[in-house]
Amino acid sequence: MPNRLAHETSPYLLQHADNPVDWWPWSAEAFEEARKRGVPVLLSVGYSSCHWCHVMAHESFEDQATADYLNAHFVSVKVDREERPDVDAVYMEAVQAATGQGGWPMTVFLTPDAEPFYFGTYFPPAPRHGMPSFRQVLEGVRSAWSDKRDEVAEVAGKIVRDLAGREISYGDTQAPGEEELAKALLGLTREYDPQRGGFGGAPKFPPSMVLEFLLRHHARTGSEGALQMAQDTCERMARGGIYDQLGGGFARYSVDREWVVPHFEKMLYDNALLCRVYAHLWRTTGSELARRVALETADFMVRELRTPEGGFASALDADSDDGSGKHVEGAYYVWTPEQLTEVLGSQDAELAAHYFGVTEEGTFEEGASVLQLPQQEGVFDAEHIESVKGRLLEARGQRPAPGRDDKVVAAWNGLAIAALAETGAYFDRPDLVDAAVGAADLLVRLHLDEQARLSRTSKDGHAGANAGVLEDYADVAEGFLALASVTGEGVWLEFAGFLLDHVLARFVDEESGALFDTASDAEQLIRRPQDPTDNAAPSGWTAAAGALLSYAAQTGAEPHRTAAEKALGVVKALGPRVPRFIGWGLAVAEALLDGPREIAVVGPALDDPGTKALHRTALLGTAPGAVVAVGATGSDELPLLADRPLVGGEPTAYVCRNFTCDAPTTDPDRLRAALNG
Repeated sequence: MPNRLAHETSPYLLQHADNPVDWWPWSAEAFEEARKRGVPVLLSVGYSSCHWCHVMAHESFEDQATADYLNAHFVSVKVDREERPDVDAVYMEAVQAATGQGGWPMTVFLTPDAEPFYFGTYFPPAPRHGMPSFRQVLEGVRSAWSDKRDEVAEVAGKIVRDLAGREISYGDTQAPGEEELAKALLGLTREYDPQRGGFGGAPKFPPSMVLEFLLRHHARTGSEGALQMAQDTCERMARGGIYDQLGGGFARYSVDREWVVPHFEKMLYDNALLCRVYAHLWRTTGSELARRVALETADFMVRELRTPEGGFASALDADSDDGSGKHVEGAYYVWTPEQLTEVLGSQDAELAAHYFGVTEEGTFEEGASVLQLPQQEGVFDAEHIESVKGRLLEARGQRPAPGRDDKVVAAWNGLAIAALAETGAYFDRPDLVDAAVGAADLLVRLHLDEQARLSRTSKDGHAGANAGVLEDYADVAEGFLALASVTGEGVWLEFAGFLLDHVLARFVDEESGALFDTASDAEQLIRRPQDPTDNAAPSGWTAAAGALLSYAAQTGAEPHRTAAEKALGVVKALGPRVPRFIGWGLAVAEALLDGPREIAVVGPALDDPGTKALHRTALLGTAPGAVVAVGATGSDELPLLADRPLVGGEPTAYVCRNFTCDAPTTDPDRLRAALNG
């Protein structure tokens, strides 16, 4: 007998549709039911590629006795954190405040008024490592609810009041200047791991947003230290096991400091952000490694994450069938020396083991190794290595593949659109630009309504019921703005404008300039979530600041620029103190300090060779946050093209910033010098 999740769009909720637990989706009806029955609510939050979520589901939610107990004494609500980041954020804040740590699966007990009173993450089926069993927790909560209801209500009320008191006070509404950005760089230098690249210890996450800041800071100031940290980190990650050496693309994080053993799930947002970072690193240094990784990561997204509708799926699971019917983490990706020999024969297997660092004892579990590219002496025949990689990739394709979370999340697709548009333009890969346009078309067609309000998710061509949050509006606008710069099509600038008008009207606190993660007319939770710090992707707050700034540079829209400057006040406060957690805000602040520059390229036609050469030079400029408009002379496709005549009948580029323009040029070399200085 399936429960109420059978008609949901979330693959994570659908994974639980056949549980004996009588699950409800997050809804007013679920809380009404709890009120009617006089029982507490169990809120369980996770996502489809989360390893411990699967473990707890298998141990507890698929167990009939546990389900019977839950069904008798609780109303159970299942939430996909990727569909409802607002619900996740509000209760995660409570979990972290109460326990000092958080994570998924997140397990929270609520009153029928949605006020939390008891928290945890994963609970085992039997007591272990000092943790109570899930059944003991359920029995404890039930007895507190029936015998000490007043105390429970008091605790819940106090928690909600404490959360309300945690409003962000973030200094002033002034954007950071030279001083704050220099302090942020110094703070990053202190936390940098010079031996292994990256920041902090294990587990180690790819610091995509911080890398973007370091590249922009180098471009603006010439700081060699900033470039060195970015370059070395990118090289270490690309050579480590966190990068898929056969198929391209990055895993979520590394469980060790050396980037050797990843947590094998592959997320769209990580790959979109890192694809763009490596493309920007190549743009700065010409590094062959950066070029290869950017293109392989772009190809991975298109090959393995693109949905039939043209959007990009959220994630690939960490676990897959190891061939014996057992689901094991990393089974799809790891190799033993015997498996190499089976596919390649003994001579090539020896070469592959040496080249990819596969050892007899293994670098992962049970003698298996994660493929890496250790630094080595000696020269390898590139063609031979390509042939070895091809054969291994083909053999790996015969293994049972990890599951895919097919839902299309607006924000993450926005990040993918920006990455694919730029990577396609830099490396003359029109197919990648086409993939970006396909995803953008899907978002416009399916996720945007007549008022240009966004749905957060879709699946199989159907929009989900959940409203877009700030990061959706911001990241989709970012993707559309990148597409406008690459294609010269004004429609993308127009759509970005519609989305950013919503940001100004529905997400900004008019007095302080602070931003909220949910719209003023969104469902009211126990508090309105608001977090300026980056998580795995840029915070909605700083992503919105970046998109508002680029839009203002493209259009001259004063309200958008003012809103961006005010929003960056939080970066002035947090940048010098916690630079690792506000990297995107620091990157946007670099763009603001640089202008950002506005580049208009006009020619007799878009496909004219001279126009294309200037356009490409403009896109390859490293000036932080520069915006590019390209079009035929006399075109009104983009505002920056207005009143820009050809010089001497030749294709011409105009560079302006802070209301001042350089002399127009017809020479790509002079344009390059103007943009990289």
